[in-house]
Amino acid sequence: MNSKLRHFIVFNRLPIALLLIALGFLLGFKVTWWIAWIPMLVAVLMIVAHFMIGPMSLIQTYIETGDMDGAANLLGKVKYPNLLYKPVRSSYHMLQANLHTMGDDLEKAESSLRKSLESGITEKGFEGTAYLQLGAIAQKKGNTKEAYENIRKAIQLGLPDKDNEASAYLQLSAISMQRRDFRASKQYFAKAKACKATNEQIVEQIKEMQKYIARMPG
Repeated sequence: MNSKLRHFIVFNRLPIALLLIALGFLLGFKVTWWIAWIPMLVAVLMIVAHFMIGPMSLIQTYIETGDMDGAANLLGKVKYPNLLYKPVRSSYHMLQANLHTMGDDLEKAESSLRKSLESGITEKGFEGTAYLQLGAIAQKKGNTKEAYENIRKAIQLGLPDKDNEASAYLQLSAISMQRRDFRASKQYFAKAKACKATNEQIVEQIKEMQKYIARMPG
């Protein structure tokens, strides 16, 4: 389907549904009710999609092109997020959390992440990612205990790739170092290295952490 046509249909589901209902009645009275049910059924499906999916079916295009302003604008068009189908609602709150994190609004980011978890994340690895983000937020806020617990839970639930896994172990290693638990710090660092991360930023973090690990006693 043409992108512009798809956008037009998604943003005009309700007016189109009303026209289809009117067409259904017209066909029913002028022709036959055996045909009238078809546009009426399509209208009902469009109304359901309007409230249970909203414009979220278009979000992937913005994510793939890196248009975060467009993604934020699209999310702003969701008027009734609590009516969204649960997996869609979870994705909505997760994306909101990412945008808030980029804007350094930690309170809103944390709130959106918790709403995403409450909605029930179904994608493999995404629940772990949510807890990893909660851990990073707690660490920024200076709550190392909560950060440690959330990051450990993220690893237990599973993360989508080795880069995220390495990042989680690095954070645990850093927290353990702050606690002067050098043995645990070294163990977590070894696990981070074993992930063989390919992300340049994480690889650089591992190199930096190696300098501190080398100077640790024990």
